Amino acid sequence: MPEGDAVYRAAKRLRESLDGRVLTRSEFRVPRHATADLRGRAVLTTVSRGKHLLTRVEGGLTIHTHLRMDGRWRIDRAGRPIPGGDVVRLILANETWQAVGIRLGVTELLPTDREDRVVGHLGPDPLGPDWDAAWAARNLARAPGRAIGEALLDQRNLAGLGTIWRAETLFAARMSPWRAAGSIPVDELEALAAIARELLDAAKDQPLPVSTGDRRRGRELFVYGRAGRPCRRCGTPISRGELGTAPDERLIYWCPVCQPS
Repeated sequence: MPEGDAVYRAAKRLRESLDGRVLTRSEFRVPRHATADLRGRAVLTTVSRGKHLLTRVEGGLTIHTHLRMDGRWRIDRAGRPIPGGDVVRLILANETWQAVGIRLGVTELLPTDREDRVVGHLGPDPLGPDWDAAWAARNLARAPGRAIGEALLDQRNLAGLGTIWRAETLFAARMSPWRAAGSIPVDELEALAAIARELLDAAKDQPLPVSTGDRRRGRELFVYGRAGRPCRRCGTPISRGELGTAPDERLIYWCPVCQPS
Protein backbone atom coordinates (compact mmCIF):
# COMPACT_ATOMS: atom_id res chain seq x y z
CA MET A 1 0.00 0.00 0.00
CA PRO A 2 1.41 3.44 -0.88
CA GLU A 3 2.61 5.38 2.14
CA GLY A 4 2.10 9.00 3.07
CA ASP A 5 5.06 10.26 1.04
CA ALA A 6 3.74 8.61 -2.15
CA VAL A 7 0.25 10.03 -1.56
CA TYR A 8 1.80 13.45 -0.94
CA ARG A 9 3.54 13.21 -4.32
CA ALA A 10 0.28 12.16 -6.00
CA ALA A 11 -1.48 15.21 -4.53
CA LYS A 12 1.30 17.46 -5.80
CA ARG A 13 1.00 16.06 -9.34
CA LEU A 14 -2.78 16.47 -9.28
CA ARG A 15 -2.41 20.07 -8.14
CA GLU A 16 0.08 20.82 -10.91
CA SER A 17 -2.23 19.44 -13.61
CA LEU A 18 -5.71 20.36 -12.34
CA ASP A 19 -5.63 23.33 -9.95
CA GLY A 20 -7.36 26.45 -11.26
CA ARG A 21 -8.47 24.77 -14.48
CA VAL A 22 -12.03 24.06 -15.62
CA LEU A 23 -12.94 20.42 -16.10
CA THR A 24 -13.83 19.46 -19.65
CA ARG A 25 -14.16 15.77 -18.86
CA SER A 26 -15.50 14.11 -15.73
CA GLU A 27 -16.17 10.37 -15.66
CA PHE A 28 -16.87 8.44 -12.47
CA ARG A 29 -16.64 4.77 -13.36
CA VAL A 30 -18.07 3.54 -10.08
CA PRO A 31 -21.77 2.65 -9.74
CA ARG A 32 -22.52 5.02 -6.87
CA HIS A 33 -21.47 8.14 -8.80
CA ALA A 34 -21.85 6.99 -12.40
CA THR A 35 -24.18 9.90 -13.22
CA ALA A 36 -22.10 12.62 -11.53
CA ASP A 37 -20.84 15.28 -13.95
CA LEU A 38 -18.38 17.97 -12.86
CA ARG A 39 -17.72 19.46 -16.29
CA GLY A 40 -17.64 23.24 -16.25
CA ARG A 41 -16.40 23.42 -12.66
CA ALA A 42 -12.90 24.55 -11.78
CA VAL A 43 -10.71 22.38 -9.58
CA LEU A 44 -9.67 24.35 -6.51
CA THR A 45 -6.95 22.10 -5.12
CA THR A 46 -5.98 18.59 -4.06
CA VAL A 47 -4.63 17.87 -0.58
CA SER A 48 -3.32 14.68 0.96
CA ARG A 49 -4.43 13.61 4.42
CA GLY A 50 -2.44 10.58 5.48
CA LYS A 51 -3.16 8.07 2.71
CA HIS A 52 -6.30 9.89 1.52
CA LEU A 53 -6.61 12.37 -1.34
CA LEU A 54 -9.17 15.19 -1.32
CA THR A 55 -9.75 17.00 -4.61
CA ARG A 56 -11.93 20.06 -4.08
CA VAL A 57 -13.97 21.57 -6.91
CA GLU A 58 -16.21 24.58 -7.31
CA GLY A 59 -19.66 24.27 -5.84
CA GLY A 60 -18.61 22.88 -2.46
CA LEU A 61 -17.79 19.36 -3.65
CA THR A 62 -14.85 17.11 -2.82
CA ILE A 63 -13.67 14.01 -4.65
CA HIS A 64 -12.29 11.59 -2.07
CA THR A 65 -9.93 8.91 -3.35
CA HIS A 66 -7.72 6.33 -1.68
CA LEU A 67 -5.09 4.26 -3.47
CA ARG A 68 -5.34 1.19 -1.22
CA MET A 69 -2.94 -1.54 -2.40
CA ASP A 70 -2.74 -1.07 -6.17
CA GLY A 71 -4.25 2.31 -6.98
CA ARG A 72 -2.47 5.15 -8.75
CA TRP A 73 -3.09 8.39 -10.61
CA ARG A 74 -1.72 8.68 -14.13
CA ILE A 75 -1.24 12.21 -15.48
CA ASP A 76 -1.07 12.67 -19.27
CA ARG A 77 -1.67 15.32 -21.87
CA ALA A 78 -5.37 15.69 -22.58
CA GLY A 79 -6.63 13.34 -25.25
CA ARG A 80 -4.15 10.52 -24.65
CA PRO A 81 -5.64 6.99 -24.83
CA ILE A 82 -7.26 5.74 -21.63
CA PRO A 83 -6.31 2.24 -20.35
CA GLY A 84 -8.79 -0.41 -21.42
CA GLY A 85 -10.58 -2.98 -19.31
CA ASP A 86 -12.23 -2.18 -16.00
CA VAL A 87 -9.21 -0.72 -14.17
CA VAL A 88 -10.13 2.97 -14.55
CA ARG A 89 -12.26 4.39 -11.74
CA LEU A 90 -12.18 8.11 -12.49
CA ILE A 91 -11.15 10.53 -15.25
CA LEU A 92 -10.70 14.25 -14.64
CA ALA A 93 -9.48 16.37 -17.53
CA ASN A 94 -9.11 19.95 -18.68
CA GLU A 95 -7.98 21.40 -21.99
CA THR A 96 -4.33 20.61 -21.22
CA TRP A 97 -4.11 17.64 -18.85
CA GLN A 98 -5.99 14.52 -17.91
CA ALA A 99 -5.76 12.65 -14.62
CA VAL A 100 -6.76 8.99 -14.73
CA GLY A 101 -7.42 7.15 -11.47
CA ILE A 102 -6.49 3.50 -11.93
CA ARG A 103 -7.55 0.75 -9.52
CA LEU A 104 -8.47 3.30 -6.87
CA GLY A 105 -9.61 1.61 -3.68
CA VAL A 106 -12.04 4.44 -2.87
CA THR A 107 -13.73 6.86 -5.26
CA GLU A 108 -16.51 9.01 -3.87
CA LEU A 109 -18.04 12.46 -4.14
CA LEU A 110 -19.12 14.33 -1.02
CA PRO A 111 -19.78 17.88 0.20
CA THR A 112 -16.55 19.65 1.08
CA ASP A 113 -17.97 20.62 4.46
CA ARG A 114 -18.35 16.92 5.26
CA GLU A 115 -14.76 15.85 4.62
CA ASP A 116 -14.42 15.00 8.29
CA ARG A 117 -16.73 12.07 7.63
CA VAL A 118 -13.90 10.33 5.74
CA VAL A 119 -10.75 11.75 7.35
CA GLY A 120 -11.88 13.05 10.73
CA HIS A 121 -10.82 9.86 12.49
CA LEU A 122 -7.19 10.21 11.43
CA GLY A 123 -4.36 11.23 13.71
CA PRO A 124 -1.95 14.05 12.82
CA ASP A 125 -0.31 13.84 9.40
CA PRO A 126 3.52 14.05 9.48
CA LEU A 127 3.38 15.87 6.13
CA GLY A 128 0.36 18.01 6.91
CA PRO A 129 -0.27 21.39 8.52
CA ASP A 130 -1.84 19.68 11.53
CA TRP A 131 1.36 17.83 12.49
CA ASP A 132 1.87 17.67 16.24
CA ALA A 133 4.36 15.14 17.62
CA ALA A 134 2.95 15.48 21.14
CA TRP A 135 -0.54 14.65 19.89
CA ALA A 136 0.81 11.62 18.03
CA ALA A 137 2.63 10.48 21.18
CA ARG A 138 -0.54 10.70 23.25
CA ASN A 139 -2.37 8.65 20.63
CA LEU A 140 0.34 5.97 20.58
CA ALA A 141 0.09 5.65 24.36
CA ARG A 142 -3.69 5.09 24.39
CA ALA A 143 -3.39 1.28 24.23
CA PRO A 144 -0.51 0.54 26.63
CA GLY A 145 -0.46 -3.21 25.98
CA ARG A 146 -0.20 -2.86 22.23
CA ALA A 147 3.09 -3.44 20.44
CA ILE A 148 4.55 -0.15 19.25
CA GLY A 149 4.98 -1.65 15.78
CA GLU A 150 1.21 -2.16 15.57
CA ALA A 151 0.42 1.24 17.06
CA LEU A 152 2.52 3.03 14.45
CA LEU A 153 0.43 1.57 11.61
CA ASP A 154 -2.86 2.61 13.19
CA GLN A 155 -3.91 5.64 11.15
CA ARG A 156 -5.90 6.93 14.11
CA ASN A 157 -2.61 7.52 15.91
CA LEU A 158 -0.71 9.22 13.12
CA ALA A 159 -1.72 9.26 9.48
CA GLY A 160 0.42 8.13 6.57
CA LEU A 161 2.86 5.60 8.02
CA GLY A 162 3.05 2.17 6.35
CA THR A 163 5.30 -0.86 6.62
CA ILE A 164 8.34 0.79 5.03
CA TRP A 165 8.55 3.85 7.24
CA ARG A 166 7.32 1.96 10.30
CA ALA A 167 10.36 -0.32 10.01
CA GLU A 168 12.76 2.52 9.29
CA THR A 169 11.40 4.68 12.12
CA LEU A 170 11.82 1.94 14.70
CA PHE A 171 15.33 1.14 13.48
CA ALA A 172 16.35 4.80 13.68
CA ALA A 173 15.00 4.90 17.25
CA ARG A 174 16.74 1.59 18.16
CA MET A 175 13.37 0.31 19.36
CA SER A 176 11.96 -3.21 19.15
CA PRO A 177 8.72 -3.47 17.15
CA TRP A 178 7.30 -5.70 19.91
CA ARG A 179 7.91 -3.31 22.79
CA ALA A 180 4.65 -2.45 24.55
CA ALA A 181 3.60 1.12 23.89
CA GLY A 182 2.83 1.57 27.59
CA SER A 183 6.44 0.81 28.54
CA ILE A 184 7.76 3.71 26.49
CA PRO A 185 7.99 7.13 28.22
CA VAL A 186 5.91 9.83 26.56
CA ASP A 187 9.00 11.86 25.64
CA GLU A 188 10.40 8.82 23.78
CA LEU A 189 7.10 8.35 21.97
CA GLU A 190 7.22 11.99 20.94
CA ALA A 191 10.78 11.55 19.70
CA LEU A 192 9.66 8.44 17.78
CA ALA A 193 6.88 10.41 16.11
CA ALA A 194 9.36 13.14 15.23
CA ILE A 195 11.61 10.56 13.55
CA ALA A 196 8.68 9.29 11.48
CA ARG A 197 7.98 12.84 10.37
CA GLU A 198 11.64 13.46 9.49
CA LEU A 199 11.85 10.29 7.37
CA LEU A 200 8.61 10.96 5.49
CA ASP A 201 9.61 14.56 4.89
CA ALA A 202 12.98 13.49 3.47
CA ALA A 203 11.28 10.96 1.17
CA LYS A 204 8.36 13.03 -0.09
CA ASP A 205 10.18 14.40 -3.12
CA GLN A 206 12.04 11.26 -4.21
CA PRO A 207 10.44 7.82 -4.54
CA LEU A 208 11.95 4.88 -2.70
CA PRO A 209 11.91 1.26 -3.87
CA VAL A 210 9.26 -1.05 -2.44
CA SER A 211 10.80 -4.35 -3.52
CA THR A 212 14.55 -4.44 -2.96
CA GLY A 213 14.69 -2.19 0.07
CA ASP A 214 18.03 -0.88 -1.16
CA ARG A 215 19.45 2.15 -2.94
CA ARG A 216 17.73 4.33 -5.55
CA ARG A 217 18.27 7.96 -6.46
CA GLY A 218 20.74 8.36 -3.62
CA ARG A 219 18.36 7.10 -0.91
CA GLU A 220 18.94 4.07 1.31
CA LEU A 221 16.73 1.92 3.48
CA PHE A 222 18.30 0.37 6.54
CA VAL A 223 16.05 -2.61 7.31
CA TYR A 224 12.95 -2.76 5.11
CA GLY A 225 13.30 -5.43 2.42
CA ARG A 226 16.77 -6.43 3.64
CA ALA A 227 16.02 -9.73 5.42
CA GLY A 228 19.17 -11.80 5.83
CA ARG A 229 21.45 -9.01 4.72
CA PRO A 230 23.90 -7.38 7.16
CA CYS A 231 22.69 -4.48 9.25
CA ARG A 232 24.28 -1.28 7.99
CA ARG A 233 25.01 -0.34 11.59
CA CYS A 234 26.25 -3.51 13.27
CA GLY A 235 26.50 -6.22 10.60
CA THR A 236 23.94 -8.58 12.15
CA PRO A 237 21.58 -10.20 9.60
CA ILE A 238 18.29 -8.32 9.38
CA SER A 239 15.27 -10.28 10.61
CA ARG A 240 11.86 -10.49 8.97
CA GLY A 241 8.57 -11.53 10.54
CA GLU A 242 4.91 -10.68 10.88
CA LEU A 243 3.38 -8.38 13.44
CA GLY A 244 -0.29 -7.91 14.19
CA THR A 245 -3.43 -9.85 14.90
CA ALA A 246 -4.95 -12.14 12.26
CA PRO A 247 -6.04 -11.37 9.62
CA ASP A 248 -4.22 -8.03 9.73
CA GLU A 249 -0.64 -9.21 10.13
CA ARG A 250 1.90 -7.04 8.32
CA LEU A 251 5.54 -7.64 7.45
CA ILE A 252 8.12 -6.20 9.82
CA TYR A 253 11.90 -5.95 9.40
CA TRP A 254 14.31 -5.22 12.25
CA CYS A 255 17.83 -5.72 13.52
CA PRO A 256 17.81 -8.02 16.58
CA VAL A 257 20.97 -6.39 17.97
CA CYS A 258 20.23 -2.71 17.33
CA GLN A 259 16.57 -3.17 18.33
CA PRO A 260 16.66 -5.66 21.23
CA SER A 261 13.43 -6.94 22.75
